[in-house]
Amino acid sequence: MVKAVDRARAIGASAMQVFADNPTAWRRRRAPSPQLASFRERTEAFDIRPVSIHASYLVNLPGPDALTFERSVAMLTSELDTAPSFGAAFVNVHIGSHRGAGAEIGIARLVEGIGRVLDRSTVTPAEARLVFENSAGGGGGLGTDVDELAAIADALDRDGIDRAHVAFCIDVAHAWGAGIDVGDPAEIDRFLDGFDERIGLDRLVMVHLNDTRSELGSRTDRHEHLGAGRIPVAGLRHILRHPGHRRNLPHRLSIRPPPPSRRPLDHHRRALTQPGADGMNGR
Repeated sequence: MVKAVDRARAIGASAMQVFADNPTAWRRRRAPSPQLASFRERTEAFDIRPVSIHASYLVNLPGPDALTFERSVAMLTSELDTAPSFGAAFVNVHIGSHRGAGAEIGIARLVEGIGRVLDRSTVTPAEARLVFENSAGGGGGLGTDVDELAAIADALDRDGIDRAHVAFCIDVAHAWGAGIDVGDPAEIDRFLDGFDERIGLDRLVMVHLNDTRSELGSRTDRHEHLGAGRIPVAGLRHILRHPGHRRNLPHRLSIRPPPPSRRPLDHHRRALTQPGADGMNGR
């Protein structure tokens, strides 16, 4: 964790996201990480905020399997309860897959699970919020477009879940995989206008600004360095400049392996923020 903060500072990041524990295991550590105090000291000293926790990839509330559902509720409760110790304002989690049960049933299960997590957790919205991330749609993934995201938001309202507890994240690569042409500024405007009208941009608290190796509409998710993937630069630039969500909204990169230095990121920043400075592989 400490290395992650040092690396964030080295590349000029002002926000970051971390895993609180092993993201591919159900078992959680019994005691806080011995690096936690140093992590908090560094994020505060370097003014890196907001910090968010990415929940385990195993969490899947919408699915029909009862054991996975119970484990997911327990896991997500643990992640939310852990967040304040990291100084994390958000717990980012994939919406999950209905596993063939259908969107309506999957959304009902998702809302039931969120309600149980919030009932079990003692964390207030002022300390940390759950943030649900859109999906590329593979394998029955929910949250592929405004219609599905709005259906989730509406179901949460009907269940009486306080909006202050739950927000949304848009992963640009996931949107592309789901068939939303985020390389086209006009399509981005339509998507964000629809999101604002039906959900509210005030509930969009995070953007994962990722490029992708996947084809548009392929329902797959394969992150790539900015400018090295298939999303046109004009779209990535428009996302950063869009007036509807520029209100100090954190933008995060989720890429493997990381660039060896901040030099390529500086290059990408210039290309995305300065007209006529593309120099990237996008169109």
